[in-house]
Amino acid sequence: MMRIWLSRPHMSGHEEARVAEAFASNFVAPLGPQLSAFEARINEHLGGGLHCVGLSSGSAALHLALRIAGVGKGDTVWVSSMTFAGGVFPVIYEQATPVFLDLGPDHWTLDPDLVETALEQAAKEGTLPKALIPTDLYGQGVNRARFEGMAARFGIRLIVDSAESLGARDATGAPCGSAGDAAVLSFNGNKIITTSGGGMLVTRHADWAEQARFLATQARDPAPHYQHSTYGYNYRLSNICAAIGLGQMEVLEARVNARRAVNERYRAALARPGITFMPEPAGAHSTRWLTALTFDPDILGVTREDVRLALAAAEIEARPLWKPMHTQPLFEGSRYIGSGVDERLFANGLCLPSGSDLTQAEQDEVIERILALLPDSRG
Repeated sequence: MMRIWLSRPHMSGHEEARVAEAFASNFVAPLGPQLSAFEARINEHLGGGLHCVGLSSGSAALHLALRIAGVGKGDTVWVSSMTFAGGVFPVIYEQATPVFLDLGPDHWTLDPDLVETALEQAAKEGTLPKALIPTDLYGQGVNRARFEGMAARFGIRLIVDSAESLGARDATGAPCGSAGDAAVLSFNGNKIITTSGGGMLVTRHADWAEQARFLATQARDPAPHYQHSTYGYNYRLSNICAAIGLGQMEVLEARVNARRAVNERYRAALARPGITFMPEPAGAHSTRWLTALTFDPDILGVTREDVRLALAAAEIEARPLWKPMHTQPLFEGSRYIGSGVDERLFANGLCLPSGSDLTQAEQDEVIERILALLPDSRG
């Protein structure tokens, strides 16, 4: 039995030529022309006028953004609670304290009304956060206009976690990955496109990009010898990995379209009371990186876990939605602002196999296994 994966890397055939160019020129070290070209290509995709810094991971990009934003010990950083751990850990690296916030039920991304009300109260109390990190969850863009307006109004830094949304557009039509003081992209193996591992910091501030490049290359001062006035990191993206990314960028739109088509087939085949798919706001164009849906056990008679285990028994990888950070053992006792929308989504939510190379037969297998569990599909 061949395993059906949640989201596996999908090569296009363009990558080998790009990597061969890098080898032929002997640029196999961290920096080189493929890295510069990859950064320029991402900038072009995002509309231009931005500064892109290729890095070893999305977490590295977020870490640098927080440090450059001046986040440090004693500061608070407000974060979407439902997110990947790598979208929160860098807050700890800088010895700041995360405060977790809930999602909106109509879009499953950070709730701007909730955040605005909380910021107004924090302003009265003199407890405003240093930065706000909303997540483009499962490839769906947050309400950038609202969050950028809040950041300007309250004088806080906005860093958007767009790790899952390269190729998406938000409800205003703006490309995801271009919002805020900085945005974070990921090219991990399971993302829309991959460099095998890697990430990127995207910023509108030239000085932020300059600092990011400096810090990401061990903070070496301009001197003929190795001299350091501050500490840095080994965070730069490999030129070879960037070459893979250049090849992947040639098929970005096709990869997004393929995932959206997979999502639409699931929606059509599984449409029934008790199953709810992640809503997409009017005007938005999500990558639908992973197809996220919930199963209501009171209506269906089966739980999310019943479905996941049945799929696992058939060698089909499915995964619960991100467990909210405020419910993680690591963050026990942390402050949480919300009504538990994210907790309910986690309790009932599942991500189905969503790769851009998922075959129709593989998707049919997933659908048939789920339908076999549902009451109106039993003999």
